[in-house]
Amino acid sequence: MIYLELFLSFLMIGFTSFGGMSMVPLINDQMLSHGWMTASEVADIVAIAEMTPGPLGINCATFAGARTAGIPGALVASVGVLVPSLTLAVLAGMFLKRFKDSRTLGRAMYGVRPVCIGLIFAVMAQQSVNNYAGALFGCLSWPALVTGAVSLLVLLRFKWSVPKTVVLAAAMGLLLCTLEAAFPFPA
Repeated sequence: MIYLELFLSFLMIGFTSFGGMSMVPLINDQMLSHGWMTASEVADIVAIAEMTPGPLGINCATFAGARTAGIPGALVASVGVLVPSLTLAVLAGMFLKRFKDSRTLGRAMYGVRPVCIGLIFAVMAQQSVNNYAGALFGCLSWPALVTGAVSLLVLLRFKWSVPKTVVLAAAMGLLLCTLEAAFPFPA
C-alpha cells in the first residue's frame, strides 16, 4: 500500500509542479501529511538532492522514496515523478509526427529554432562569466581558462569524444586549482 501511496503522491507532484524548487513545498506537504518524514528530514533530503547531480525533482523523489520504503520505494517514487514528463514527451512526439508535413508547424518550428539558439548562447555567456571570471569581473580564473582552452582544442582539433574531454577537464581542473592554491598567481 505504501508503494501505491508513494507513486500517487509523486505523480501528483510531477503533474502539479514545474520542476526544480517549485516541487519542494509539494514534497514537504506530502511527506508531512502522510507522516513519512519530519520537516527537518525533508529539508535534509532537499539539501542532499541539491548537491547531487541531476534534476532536483527526481533526486528528491529517489531519496524520499528510499527513506520511506527502501529501494522499491525509491523506484516507485522516481517513476511517479517521471510519468508526467514522459507522458508529455510522448504526446509531443506523436503530435509532431502526425503534423510533420504541416506548413503551419514548419513555420512555427522555423521561428522556434533561432529562439533556442539564442537561449543556448545566453546560457553559454552566463556560464562563461560564472566559470572564467571572479565576482563582478574581479579576476580571471586562469585554471578555468586553461582547462576551457585545452578542452576546446581536444574537441575540435583532435576530435576527442565528450566523455574523454570531460574526464580530461576534471583532471586538469583539480590539478590546476591545486597548483593555484599552493602557488597563487600574482594579481
